[in-house]
Amino acid sequence: MNTADIAGIVAAEQGIDKAAAKRVIDSALKAITDAAKKGEEVSLPGFGKFKVADRPAREGRNPATGATLTIAASKKVSFTAAKALKDALNG
Repeated sequence: MNTADIAGIVAAEQGIDKAAAKRVIDSALKAITDAAKKGEEVSLPGFGKFKVADRPAREGRNPATGATLTIAASKKVSFTAAKALKDALNG
């Protein structure tokens, strides 16, 4: 499933055109991305939470040559599913 598929479902359920639904979805995803850039947690009740975590620099190996290299520090986004979503998947 992709954004266009989701926009089609939202448009049908809400009685709006597909282009308007896609704009709403794009705006929601932009808001989540902007919050993540600021390091904020995004909580969507009944769905889950997006959290930003810092990954420290670490040593790794090039699998082709075996040479040791330093992997730079970075940020990552993790998602934790809400209980309602887990229950829907397993129920």
